[in-house]
Amino acid sequence: MLTYTIRRLVLSIPTLLFISIVIFLLLQLAPGDPMAQVPLTVPPEVKQQMREALGLGAPIHVQYWKWLVQFFWIEPQVFVDWLTRDSFFFGWLPDTNLYTGQLRVISWQTRSPVMDIVVQRLPQTLWVVGMSYIVGILIALPIGIYSAYRQYSLFDQAGTFVSMIGFSIPPFFSGVLVIVIFSVNLGWFPSIYDTTHVVTDWASFKVQLNQMILPVMVLALQTTAQISRFMRASMLDNLNQDYVRTARAKGLKESVVVLVHVLRNSMIPIITVIALGIPSIFGGAIITETLFKVNGIGQLLLTALFANDLPMVMTLTFIFAVLIVLFNLIADVLYGILDPRIRYD
Repeated sequence: MLTYTIRRLVLSIPTLLFISIVIFLLLQLAPGDPMAQVPLTVPPEVKQQMREALGLGAPIHVQYWKWLVQFFWIEPQVFVDWLTRDSFFFGWLPDTNLYTGQLRVISWQTRSPVMDIVVQRLPQTLWVVGMSYIVGILIALPIGIYSAYRQYSLFDQAGTFVSMIGFSIPPFFSGVLVIVIFSVNLGWFPSIYDTTHVVTDWASFKVQLNQMILPVMVLALQTTAQISRFMRASMLDNLNQDYVRTARAKGLKESVVVLVHVLRNSMIPIITVIALGIPSIFGGAIITETLFKVNGIGQLLLTALFANDLPMVMTLTFIFAVLIVLFNLIADVLYGILDPRIRYD
């Protein structure tokens, strides 16, 4: 298993380099100019100086190489310094002080380091999108298991109906719908997410929980619909296998047969669905974050696209690609843990 993991990590390096080149070239071909929003009163020579300061005057290969060095060499040093200086878990370690003031990836829109902005926005996305993913999984797995065990029952039909609704209704419709019902008409929950709110006590935690309910509800509906259907289909494939009849013939309890033998084998394909969905948490939910004014990664990406902020867009999309490659590897490793028949070494 260790040899396989190391081999996959080594092979992921050329894959990520190829992805970075494709993303960089596509964004270079995109229409628009970051200097288009500069007032017309600014003289042309000043605009040219601004372009050179942003690195727009260099050849494409030079821009790509600078971005590559900054992303893979300079930013990890900054991150390690932050871990040993300000983080909650590793702040007790001696400060590494690796970063020595080299040029970092700068956003064309805010003139600030891209990774600093990402770190500021990430907690809001993890609070909302991450919590919705966890809630969706916790609801979907029992629904899928029981629907398969009670196939064609009233519960199974109701679960199928709700899942079809979750698949069919897009977030921009369901988000507006819950705002109109629960915020405008009933007044139960706020329609705007306050990103400046700080949790310090139980009262502030209840406020935070109250403003998270609507966006979490919208996102969890899609997650529940997807994973519950996969869970049901996987359980049905295993419930009719010979080893299930053998386990029942041995006199094992029905709960042991279903929740131990059948569930373990059924979770193998579900691991892929769950693992590949985790990068979407860090990528944010663009539509939902925009509807509820969540100042997260999704809204940051949308703003950067409108402003033609290529360093920000490229960094966010490449981080998303890195997470997809990483969690693909994690899913493959979990296969070997859940299924003893799979051997990688």
